[in-house]
Amino acid sequence: MGKMELLAPAGNMDKLKAAFLYGADAVYLGGTSFGLRAFSDNFSRDELKEAVLYAHERDKKIYVTVNIFPHNDDLDDLPDYLRYLQEIDVDAVLVADAGVFMMARQLIPDMAIHISTQANTTNWAAAKFWHDHGAERIVVAREISLADVKKIHDSVPIALEGFVHGAMCISYSGRCLLSNYFTDNDRDSNRGECVQCCRFTYNVVEEKRPGRYFPVVEDERGTYIFNSKDLCLLPYLPELYAAGLSSLKIEGRMKSVHYVATVVKVYRDAIDAYEADPDHYRVDPAWLAELEKISHRPYTKGFSVSRPTAADQVYGSSGTMQTYDFIGLVKRYDPLRKIAYVEQRNHFKVGDEVEFLQPKGPVITHRIERMEDAAGNPVAAAPHPQEEIGIYIDEPLQAQAMMRR
Repeated sequence: MGKMELLAPAGNMDKLKAAFLYGADAVYLGGTSFGLRAFSDNFSRDELKEAVLYAHERDKKIYVTVNIFPHNDDLDDLPDYLRYLQEIDVDAVLVADAGVFMMARQLIPDMAIHISTQANTTNWAAAKFWHDHGAERIVVAREISLADVKKIHDSVPIALEGFVHGAMCISYSGRCLLSNYFTDNDRDSNRGECVQCCRFTYNVVEEKRPGRYFPVVEDERGTYIFNSKDLCLLPYLPELYAAGLSSLKIEGRMKSVHYVATVVKVYRDAIDAYEADPDHYRVDPAWLAELEKISHRPYTKGFSVSRPTAADQVYGSSGTMQTYDFIGLVKRYDPLRKIAYVEQRNHFKVGDEVEFLQPKGPVITHRIERMEDAAGNPVAAAPHPQEEIGIYIDEPLQAQAMMRR
């Protein structure tokens, strides 16, 4: 059994740092062009260089998404961008389009190329094609089972990466044209501008019977007929290893830093526990409880061990559930005064029951009894964004611990 890579999303530098601190081995991110998350913060060229240096200093890896399906004019600036990624020593690029793949092979032949899930690799023959042309890794399509992944692994000597957690797309591994048709300015999902039309409210009416609705309507608001549950494969960790995956991928470049830290820590703890003693591995209920605290839709196993059914869609709402709010970030702890200095991210006050999610170790629960401002004056609340507040707590807290309520 090889060591599994844990791959996290990084929508900006804060999320990248949190991902690494909480246990990711690598992150995937996008520049300001050529990626499929145009509405994420993304990284400028200088930020990309900073991200690579930060990662490599910690023996971590950076994979950059170049996975749009480009039109002709998108190709004009691509050669210069690819050369820049090689210049700053990015560990790999993710591509989906055959033309982009060809250009990358020609222009940056020493760069590792990973085949994006948008390439829809669902069988061993397609995997062999990419392997024979020089790809080093394939992100398998989310529409195949772990048995199919195992078949690809046994047939082709190429590294396989698979999504294990996060939002699911109703289209085939991301290939969707709904945004183009439902927006006046032709926002193209395949060029990074998805507006998530699958989360809109829909009613179905037959063309020749206006006003007569088919019984997909749940109530007066309609129904979310395209709205998938979120993927969670934590209970299937042994099966993910057995299928031959070498990297487990978390979705969520547009999610919060609290989401990234929480999901990464849970999967880090699970991976470490399994690799330490696979014969006696058990899913810790506390891990599943943690995954319920982040913003998410109800969870599904996707296509991993059986075909999805109607139960894998959410029909009543496109909104997410969130039982905890991220309200502060621990900057440092003074062991002499027993005070944690917390940067406020949401309003909190004396009397609040809070938790601290730490990069290492258990979650700490605490009732706030005393607080002080930056000048040492007693305060009853922290209403101002990003002000630093001292919270008296006997338990030492790690820097960058997430405070939530």
